[in-house]
Amino acid sequence: MDFPPLVVVAAAAAVVFAVFAAVPRFRGRSLFVYGAPGAALAGVAAAVALGAVGRWHAVAYAAVVVIAGTGLGVTSTAEGRRAVRAVRARLLFGVPWGTLVVTAAVAAFYLFVQGGADAGLLVVPFVSWSYFYPLGVVTAPFAHASLGHVTGNLLATLAFAPLVEYAVSHYPTGRGESSFSSWRTNPYVRALVGFPLAVLAVGLLTGVFSWGATIGFSGVVYAFAGFALVRFPLATVVAATGREVLSVLWTVVQDPITFASASPSFGPPWWAGIAVQGHLFGFLVGAVLAAVLVARRGDRPSALRIWVGSVVLATSLSFWAVWWYGQSAQYVLFRALGVLLVAALALVLTAVVQADERTLFRDVTGRRAAFFALALPVATMAVVAVPVNLTTVEDAQLGGDPVEIRGYDVTYAEDVQNERVAAVDVPFFAQATNVSASGVIVASESRNIWTEEVGAGELAFYGDTAVTVGGLDWQETVWVHRRGWVAEGGSPVYNVYLNPPDEYAETDNWLHAYASESSTASPVVAGRQVRVDAENGAFGVQVVKNGSVVDAVGIPGDNETARAGGLTFVRNESRLLAEYGNTSVTVATQEEYE
Repeated sequence: MDFPPLVVVAAAAAVVFAVFAAVPRFRGRSLFVYGAPGAALAGVAAAVALGAVGRWHAVAYAAVVVIAGTGLGVTSTAEGRRAVRAVRARLLFGVPWGTLVVTAAVAAFYLFVQGGADAGLLVVPFVSWSYFYPLGVVTAPFAHASLGHVTGNLLATLAFAPLVEYAVSHYPTGRGESSFSSWRTNPYVRALVGFPLAVLAVGLLTGVFSWGATIGFSGVVYAFAGFALVRFPLATVVAATGREVLSVLWTVVQDPITFASASPSFGPPWWAGIAVQGHLFGFLVGAVLAAVLVARRGDRPSALRIWVGSVVLATSLSFWAVWWYGQSAQYVLFRALGVLLVAALALVLTAVVQADERTLFRDVTGRRAAFFALALPVATMAVVAVPVNLTTVEDAQLGGDPVEIRGYDVTYAEDVQNERVAAVDVPFFAQATNVSASGVIVASESRNIWTEEVGAGELAFYGDTAVTVGGLDWQETVWVHRRGWVAEGGSPVYNVYLNPPDEYAETDNWLHAYASESSTASPVVAGRQVRVDAENGAFGVQVVKNGSVVDAVGIPGDNETARAGGLTFVRNESRLLAEYGNTSVTVATQEEYE
């Protein structure tokens, strides 16, 4: 009789667990410390034997089980048991329930609202484009742009948020307070309702006051980090390292072995993708909240710990990567200014935690002055965010014949003006919007959206891409397709096509959206040169003699020929050759994509 692989794996794990349970030495807590990892490894072995799991995935699963098992084993030592008791004294059953609820909620938004569980991920409507588009402002802190984006933020949440939850505590900390005397002191309410609602409030705060078009839970993650740092500096540094450990474990399970080779790249440098202001705003909000908690409860870390923790954590979180827009597609990294920011953060946080009630001048105490120094940049960033986020779309009408879907326009264009403009003139911010765009453009006047969703370089690298637009309860995908030829010694010549969803298509054919300029090949054949041309969605060649076009013909099909201007053009798979007598020269090759 054949059994499903899952049944065999579960049976193998159950048998091994039962063997451990039968040994008196492994009764009680030891059963789970040793029996659970042993059962898991037996299940992995059974899966390999059945061919249900590949060799390298089995190694990855075994590595994760061993790390988790040894971690459980450490908790069985005397020191580990003391740590567990301390955690259970502040967290309901020793579990950070609020963190798990928040993590599940953000993951659910990605999977089911954004469609991450399906092939097409919906991103565009959930970006905080403008205050005039409230849906984006409200949803941006909880939405994500990719699987890597959401997993990175959720792993960081699992690393930092439990420290915050532990500091706040599920149980009341005031003298004489009872756990069930009111809903405010009820540990179930505090864990399952209070903490998630507080996180929701912080998320909305970061969505409203982050500058520009942002998306992602990272503002809240940095608030967790800022809060945890003020209360538990060194533990937060350890948690930052723990985040990297969790990231590696997640990656090894997903992709246990990787083959890579050198290849060209596209797009801006990695640091240009960091929302520095949004991260700093969230971090400082968390630090302010923690400073209030520390002042109320009097639990202060030492100056040395807070300073060392601040410098190490701020550096590891890339607060030194302060950047802004340069000319055209350039970005400027102010590394020296960023390191100064790290130093200032360490100084202010140390002062906030260590300052006392001694009067500096008049009625201003040291603690009040330090708290003001911490709160001032938060208030300043919030005030500046208002005019910065009052952007509008000056002209949402895209050139050519864009695909129109429920108020969205999708097309491909190059060197067009970004039509997102500030409703209020803010110095320096104009550089962020007053730029040209090249690539797949998505615009929606009613939603105040105008964005280069896929850059021209990315499309040239891959050849094909998809852009998904939609709303809370619908989404549609437009496919974009680039094909081209590269003139020998010249530049690429290409056409870009759009394929709208069936119900929005007027024809079964791909729609031609863009044709690049022509390019002349460098070889000279019988006093003639060949110019490759893209027009109306097709490719052709022009024969040029003495600077004038003498004849033209379409590029022939594979293994076919065509004649123009005294030359014979031969298509040999991806190469186009020009022949004259006994002379045969390659004049163009087809573009290749990753």
